[in-house]
Amino acid sequence: MQQSAYYEDDTTLAQYLEFHFGEQWHGEANFPRGLARVAIDAMDGRTPGRALDIGCACGRTSFELARVFSHVDGIDFSNKFVEQCQVMARDKMVRYARPEEGALVSYQERSLASLGLEDTAGRVAFHQGDACDLKPEFTGYDLVLAGNLIDRLYDPALFLTRIHDRLNDDGLLLIASPYTWLEDYTPRDKWVGGFRKDGEDYTTLDGLHDMLAPHFNLLLGARSLPFVIRETRNKFQYSFSELTVWQKISS
Repeated sequence: MQQSAYYEDDTTLAQYLEFHFGEQWHGEANFPRGLARVAIDAMDGRTPGRALDIGCACGRTSFELARVFSHVDGIDFSNKFVEQCQVMARDKMVRYARPEEGALVSYQERSLASLGLEDTAGRVAFHQGDACDLKPEFTGYDLVLAGNLIDRLYDPALFLTRIHDRLNDDGLLLIASPYTWLEDYTPRDKWVGGFRKDGEDYTTLDGLHDMLAPHFNLLLGARSLPFVIRETRNKFQYSFSELTVWQKISS
């Protein structure tokens, strides 16, 4: 399977629905919910008007942000993911076949009500879109959250050097990523970091500082959030996402 089709695959979709709305695994808290909590805490008295969850996957973070934000737009490149977000917002419930072993699956049903999120459905909207080429109407946000996104973009600099235009003055940009740069997704010459530059190690955090410095100040320095993606009953991805929060410089 080509990597470009990975996020349109039914098995991947089921794994991510479990990641967003399913059980907790190996003692780790729900990652999409955790991202939203960090973002809400970082607002720290700022008006929670409009938020953009870019790379929203199956939408849990968008619903969690809508606990306090008046409107949340969730955008993802995957049509399958966005369709399931829209189903959850419309029906307040999703059903999926969770991979167990080989061709065996278990049938799961998750609802917004069971997560305390039923009242948020009217404050979210989901759209298929390209983070590197956002449509003009996606602007005027108080928060932009990019969760596990930048290392899956074909040209992350297009996102990072333009996203300030989508934020209000003093708005916040939250970036979380495990920095797993792969040429299947991002050409090597487009990586933000993870290589040698001028004879020295150049990390993704170095690259973020350089790309965001013209328009942002670092508000909250790097911290790691663990996340677990259940592939089957006996196989899990255990990773850490490095999280930073940036504040847009007033124009």
